Amino acid sequence: MKNAARLAYDRKRSSRPTARKKTSTATVLVKSALGTADHRSLTRRYRSRADHWTFLFAQITGYSFAVLVLTGVFLTFYFDPSMARVTYDGPYGPLQDVPVSRAYDSTMELSFEVRGGLLMRQIHHWAALIFCASIALQLLRLFFTGGFRRPRLLNWLIWVGLFTLGMVASLTGTILPDDMLSGGSLLLIKGVLESIPFVGTHLQRFVFGGDFPGDVIIERVYWLHILILPLIIAGALAHRRRLVTRQHGHTRFAPGSAAHRLGSHHVTRARAAIVGAPKAAAIAMFLFTCGVLALLGAFVQINAIWQFGPYEPGAITAGAVPGWYMAFLDGAVRIMPGWELDVAGNPLTLAVLVPAIVVPGVFFTALALWPAAEAVITGDRAEHHVLDRPRDRPARTGFGAAGMTFYGLLWLAAANDQIALNFHLDLFAVTSFFRVAIFAGPVIAFVITNRVCHYLTRRERHEAAHGRETGRIVMDAQGRFSEIHARPDRPQAAIDSPDHELATTAKE
Repeated sequence: MKNAARLAYDRKRSSRPTARKKTSTATVLVKSALGTADHRSLTRRYRSRADHWTFLFAQITGYSFAVLVLTGVFLTFYFDPSMARVTYDGPYGPLQDVPVSRAYDSTMELSFEVRGGLLMRQIHHWAALIFCASIALQLLRLFFTGGFRRPRLLNWLIWVGLFTLGMVASLTGTILPDDMLSGGSLLLIKGVLESIPFVGTHLQRFVFGGDFPGDVIIERVYWLHILILPLIIAGALAHRRRLVTRQHGHTRFAPGSAAHRLGSHHVTRARAAIVGAPKAAAIAMFLFTCGVLALLGAFVQINAIWQFGPYEPGAITAGAVPGWYMAFLDGAVRIMPGWELDVAGNPLTLAVLVPAIVVPGVFFTALALWPAAEAVITGDRAEHHVLDRPRDRPARTGFGAAGMTFYGLLWLAAANDQIALNFHLDLFAVTSFFRVAIFAGPVIAFVITNRVCHYLTRRERHEAAHGRETGRIVMDAQGRFSEIHARPDRPQAAIDSPDHELATTAKE
């Protein structure tokens, strides 16, 4: 009755003409539900959760992309994407008078003769690696907390697309210097294109402009890397930002008292009153990201093309591996048996087609369609603005752990030769292990994760019913011993704790 009277009073006051500052709809709703004093404390408590450390992954993605653009603009002034042959006459002695491409020569000049050029190259490379890593961590956060549910399906698809675009952009960047690692990547792309049934050979000649490696591939990759992909990524990030700020707002690890007192439907409507981290914190995070990248670029060497040498067709650097973001594809190719079929007189190279096209295609398609599949299976099509705890969704968490295990085993398989060499193992035995583990590992990870989640939820229910074990043993007057259990003063006290994060389901 008191809340109803407060609501009627607020509606009556809002209908009167006044010169006071306008109040947002969400603020009025929150005030109507709780009163002015409660609304202020609620907004502060929601604001205090806006800078949760897991929300930093999206910020790091945007800031890394900004560093990529700034350093990339600097590099474009000195890089020449031509594959024309020249003779190297720079300061690096071992390559003196060696025929190289103009792309390789300009990269060497940028590294050794342009002031700050090597620093910019290494910052650019590290920013690309962290860009992909932050997207991967953001996808994991969204998946395990249910941040992909309605109305944020489009936001989830944007992040999945950004991860794919980041992989392609980083791969094209490693191709540009035309060194031995670049040639190895091009050779892998050639093999993947040729494995496509019926049109593979024609597609390969179209991409490379003739026979491999041709004279135009570096220039084509250059424009793809510096113009097309950055524009698409920038558009996706901008649209994602618009979705968050203009349409459905941020998700939150809501404090228990707010969700309990408001009710899940009020949490949904009050999201516009919930603000993000202060601008000063965002600026500090941007400067911190730039500082870390600058330190990595200054002190941690990466992509030293002078050690690899210029690309020579038919040769490859021993121990060469791709960037971490492409390692799972390399691992899949390494452990795949050398199967090849003949279909209508055309060879079907399953040894390349399955691991390089089918496996990533199925993996990323399943990742993109997971929100729709979960909504169909569970029948939950309501809007959700409060995040789940992973333990409260054991099936989803189990599948996430299985997917991480699948990806991680393929990632490790990319170093099967290094594992065999450093641990003095048989290479064929290591490869056979990964062939078995890639099927058994995800199943084991699902079972263990699912049981751990069920155990944690059972323990919480037990503590709520019987209290928390303190480890203190007392003896009563009859000489019997018993353990003291710490019980909350009120049944809701554990939920009302400001440090407790609920997985409240918000339904309209």
